Amino acid sequence: MGSSSSLSLWQDTLGDVPASRAPLSPADLREHYDVVIMGAGYTGLWTAVALTKKHPDLKLLVLDKERVGFGASGRNGGWVSSLFPTSPSGLIQRHGLDQARAMRVAMVEAVDSLGAWAKDLGIQCDFVQGGTTTLARNQIQFHRAQEDLAEAQVLGVDKLSWREPEETLAASEVVGAVFNPACARIHPGKLVQGLAKVLDDAGVRIAEATAVISYSPGRVVTQRGEVTCDVAIDAMEGYRSQLRQHRRDTLPLYSLMIATNPLPDSVCDDIGLHHGETFADYRSLVIYGQRTADNRIAFGGRGAPYHLGSRIKNSYDLVPRVFRALEHTLKDLFPQLADATISHRWGGVLGVPRDWHASVTFDSATGLARAGGYVGDGVGLSHLTGLTLADLITDTPSARTTLPMVNHVSPRWEPEPLRYLGATAAITGVRLADYVESRTGKPSIISRLIAPLTGH
Repeated sequence: MGSSSSLSLWQDTLGDVPASRAPLSPADLREHYDVVIMGAGYTGLWTAVALTKKHPDLKLLVLDKERVGFGASGRNGGWVSSLFPTSPSGLIQRHGLDQARAMRVAMVEAVDSLGAWAKDLGIQCDFVQGGTTTLARNQIQFHRAQEDLAEAQVLGVDKLSWREPEETLAASEVVGAVFNPACARIHPGKLVQGLAKVLDDAGVRIAEATAVISYSPGRVVTQRGEVTCDVAIDAMEGYRSQLRQHRRDTLPLYSLMIATNPLPDSVCDDIGLHHGETFADYRSLVIYGQRTADNRIAFGGRGAPYHLGSRIKNSYDLVPRVFRALEHTLKDLFPQLADATISHRWGGVLGVPRDWHASVTFDSATGLARAGGYVGDGVGLSHLTGLTLADLITDTPSARTTLPMVNHVSPRWEPEPLRYLGATAAITGVRLADYVESRTGKPSIISRLIAPLTGH
C-alpha cells in the first residue's frame, strides 16, 4: 500500500504550523473572566469569535487540554454540510412540522453563512460549495434515496434532486444518486487555525496544554489551577466523556480517514468529481469523501471499535483493519483509483448523544452553557451552535435562539458494561446489515433491530 503518514492530511498540509500557545499561568489564574470556553475546536472558537464581534470588551478565556484543533475540528472529512444528526422525519416527530422546518432552514443557511464568515474574517480554508452526491448502488440504497427525496418534499427546504446513473459520478454498480447543493468542501485545519488566529489578533487568550478537570457555576478547575468566571461553556464534544461528572453524557465514537496522493486531473474528471464536491453512498455504515484542493481524495468512515469506559487514547486513532477496509471500499467504489497510493491514514473522536440529537443549552441562572452532540456532522453545525450560544449568552433574540436544538436535553447513556455492549452491537450490526443487504438485495432485519442504538 506504500508508505503513509499518521498525521491527518490537514495537519500535514497546513504549511507554517502556528507556534504552541502557553498554558494557563499564575497570572491568568488571578483574573476573573466574563466567559471561559472549554475546548479550542470549532464550537469553542466560533462562539468566541461571535462573542468578540458582538462585545469586543468581553474578557474571554479559551482552554484546551492539547492544542487548537487537536480533536475532530482538525481531523474531520471537510464537509460543511446541512446535515443534522436527527433526520427530518425524526425532527417532525419530536418537535412538529414548523420547528422541524426551522431547523432545516437554519442548517441549509449555515453552509452559506460559514463561507461568508470565513471570507469576511480573511480565513483561506479552500471553501468551495460544490454540493454532495450520495450514491445508490443497490435496490436497498435506491429505496433509502427515494425516502430522502420524499422527506425533503414534506418540509420543502432541502433542494434534493435525483440523478440517473449517466448523470452522476462514474462509480461501480451505481443505480442513481441524490444530489444536495447545500454542502461545501473545506480544509478543516486551515479553518480551525484561521479562527484561532482571528482570536489571537483580537487579544483573546487561548491557553493550550491545560486540561479541565471539572466545572461548576462560576468556576472551572484545571490541572494548573482554578479560574473564576460569569459564564462557563462546555465545548468539548467527544472529549466531554473524559470528565467524571459527564462520563455518560456523550459516547466517544471513532471515525477514521485515508487520503490518496495528489491525482492527475484526468482521474478526477473520469470519475466526474468536481472541485468542491463531496460524496457518500446509502450504506448503513457511514462513508464520506471529498476532492481536496490539491487533487487528493480524502475518504473516511465509521467502524472502529468503541472502548469500554469511554476510553480515549491516541493509539485508538490507528486501526489497520479499518484502514484496509476504507481503501478497499474507496477502490471498489471508484475502480479508477485502483493504482492510487494512500499517503495518509488517521482518525479521531466524535461525540454521540444517546438520542442522536445535537443541542445548545444556556442557563442564565448558573452561567453554564454547552453545545455539541454532532455525531460527525459538526463542521456546519458547530458554526450554527457557536453563533447561537453567542446570542443566548448576550441575550440577543434571534431566529437561532428559538430552534428546537436550543435547551434540548438528551438522556444519558447506560452505565458500563451496557454502554459497551450496546455500542459494539450497533457497530457490528450496521456492518453486518450492509453485507447481508448487498448480497440479498433485501432489507435486513438487523437494521431494524439496531435502529434504537443508532438514532433511527
